[in-house]
Amino acid sequence: MSAIVANESVISPYPDRLVMVLLVDDQPFVAEIIRRQLISEHDINFHYCVNPAEALSAAEAIGPTVVLLDLVMPGIDGLTLCQMFRNHPAARDLPVVMLSSTEDPAVKAKAFGAGANDYLVKPPDKIELIARLRYHSASYINKLQRDDAYRALRASQMRLEELNMELLNLANLDGLTGLSNRRYFDQRYPEEWARAARSKKPISLIMLDVDRFKLFNDNYGHLSGDDCLKQVALAIKQVVVRPGDIVARYGGEEFIIALPDTALDGAGSVAEKIRVAVEDLAIPHAFSDISGYVTASLGVADCIPQPGTDPVVLIKQADQCLYRAKRLGRNQARAATLIADVSSADRQAELGPC
Repeated sequence: MSAIVANESVISPYPDRLVMVLLVDDQPFVAEIIRRQLISEHDINFHYCVNPAEALSAAEAIGPTVVLLDLVMPGIDGLTLCQMFRNHPAARDLPVVMLSSTEDPAVKAKAFGAGANDYLVKPPDKIELIARLRYHSASYINKLQRDDAYRALRASQMRLEELNMELLNLANLDGLTGLSNRRYFDQRYPEEWARAARSKKPISLIMLDVDRFKLFNDNYGHLSGDDCLKQVALAIKQVVVRPGDIVARYGGEEFIIALPDTALDGAGSVAEKIRVAVEDLAIPHAFSDISGYVTASLGVADCIPQPGTDPVVLIKQADQCLYRAKRLGRNQARAATLIADVSSADRQAELGPC
């Protein structure tokens, strides 16, 4: 490839609108005619490729904003080369102006059919050539700028969506343990209750309280207390692994777990695994009258919700079972089934050891 820059000694006053012309023609005298026509145009840089087989690599190296292709060339003709440009990922959108010595409408139709954007009879008129080069170059640059602007806008939108999601997560997470917070639980739990009512499937709740936590905090300090709660939260998460389950810090040293599509037997098994996992942490608690280590008490309740019943009733039932676990010596789980119907949301029947 040989390159001839029409205004190599002049800096363009319009760098964002610089017209980069690549001519592909096997006749050097045609290139010289066009170079002379463009030499006084400060915003146009002219490059010439004599070998059509090198045209695509020349375009990749130069980065033209408009391409002039001779229609008739040895080896690869202009129509074939135009199609090659259209099939090339980096060049498919480049404006292509076909040059030919004929004004035959059939030839022009073939040129446009091959993907040409324009057609000029050579030697072209100077004014017309410059006008068309600027027009096609500006259109191409505008498209690139629109594409860049769209990509920038989309990237900004995606980042905004990510930030919004991060903010939402922060609003729904407990800052200490990384579990969901009570706000999130109060939003999600009624949804799961309603889903269970529609599907006529059970839902279970587990309430957990760290035994003698106030004594732990008072004697070991709040930093140790915070670390204890983090470890307990991690132990719960390692047991409760289903995506649809809800694990939340309910307040202070109290945690709550919602288990959709889970009956009392299954929830009781989960509760016992959590109790053992907390005990296995072996966090020293010399001030506990239950064990030398941190332990937990749990209350478990389940029901098949009836439409129109208040989901709070199951929380109350789980809390009652938790209270009974504490009253009976702590470091244990107690369970019961709640019968909740439309006519009496408060009517309960205990079907377990709670």
